[in-house]
Amino acid sequence: MLSVLDLFRIGIGPSSSHTVGPIRIANRFVASLSEAGVLGQVARIEVELQGSLALTGVGHATPKAVVLGLLGLEPETLDPNTADAQVADVYTGKRLPLVGGRPIDFDPEADIVFAYHVLPKLHPNGMRLRAFSASGDVLQDETFYSTGGGFIATAKQLKAPPADDIVKTGNEVPHPFASAADLLSICADRSVSIHDVILANEDAMRPRVETEAALDRIADVMLDCIERGLTREGVLPGGLKVRRRAPEIWKKLQASPQSNEREQIFDWLNVYAMAVNEENASGGQVVTAPTNGAAGIIPSVIKHYCVDAEDAAVRLQKFLLTAGGVGLLYKQRASISGAEMGCQGEVGVACSMAAAGLAAVWGGTPQQCANAAEIGMEHNLGLTCDPVGGLVQIPCIERNAIGAVKAVNAARLALHSVEQTKVSLDQVIETMRQTGLDMSSKYKETSQGGLAVNVIEC
Repeated sequence: MLSVLDLFRIGIGPSSSHTVGPIRIANRFVASLSEAGVLGQVARIEVELQGSLALTGVGHATPKAVVLGLLGLEPETLDPNTADAQVADVYTGKRLPLVGGRPIDFDPEADIVFAYHVLPKLHPNGMRLRAFSASGDVLQDETFYSTGGGFIATAKQLKAPPADDIVKTGNEVPHPFASAADLLSICADRSVSIHDVILANEDAMRPRVETEAALDRIADVMLDCIERGLTREGVLPGGLKVRRRAPEIWKKLQASPQSNEREQIFDWLNVYAMAVNEENASGGQVVTAPTNGAAGIIPSVIKHYCVDAEDAAVRLQKFLLTAGGVGLLYKQRASISGAEMGCQGEVGVACSMAAAGLAAVWGGTPQQCANAAEIGMEHNLGLTCDPVGGLVQIPCIERNAIGAVKAVNAARLALHSVEQTKVSLDQVIETMRQTGLDMSSKYKETSQGGLAVNVIEC
């Protein structure tokens, strides 16, 4: 099985599928050249962006991501404060220093090709990389796919038939599950919570102390992102002239923190979510949760309901493990890619995950946590991905704020009942998958429909 640490990845904005994924793909390609013993023969590299990577690649900083990956950098460890300068050096000098220091000619404007006409059948986010020798011979030719949330796959991996039994695939764990029904059955049989099951599975992958440290690190990065976003003012890059609004809202909240206005809870959730996604839009460090475009929802909810509690550390881990377990169901049974599912696969999944995590923190049973996750998704079904100008700004930033509020409400609703909702979590995940397949491609991260064509860029 996958690990929850595969879902919560530390990277840079603005997109997990269009930025984090391409960094990892380009990095892996260079590594494969080294493993094949041909890196020393490489004289030129050409990268072809296909499908959604081409159509919205500029707005999603995909060319920048390609260069960072070719430089041998990883999204989890690169310094976002120096990334722009490193990329600028390549663009200015038209030279790419390969791993080891040997430079080759590389003009990003010419060697990164936007193949708008190529619409891959295996996945909408295709990326073909070729390396040539000085004589023009092809040393390596590989195609990868960025499948959402920073995950990447080869054509061979995507063509492999799905396993009938999740037990036979991935990491061997004590409590494998292929559905929410399986997960709830395990909880009932052993009288344990969802987060207990997930943590036991993580124990099979690494020492618990390492898992706990990783979860603490994830929470720290999320919260640090909020703090940066609350104070950094100005206009976001990309040409839409979108002004950062989180700092202004934050100042108003600081001026009247004990307001008797009940609706102020919306302001707190809104400002935290917007702070994260404004940082994401600027290329800052974020955590895919489960994607960059939906990175603000989970941090917002944990900031408001977990951080100031006496048992903050316990709450944070319980939240992330429960939310991560729900996220694994979406990743395994459907998709978390906006290019495949629309924004229901990003903001919808994040809302579902956050609702389950908060229900767990509030003492909900496994069934109530599953109910919260189901409610969170049910009311995001059909949500389109139609970024204006191909930028992760409109409607993405506000959509995270709405998603955070909706997640809290879903958790509240779930705690008012003890039986399974009429619609099960498995049923809503399958419905999301079918809806995504039926959704027109122009509403799936291509900027060819919806707000992307009806809002005049300024």
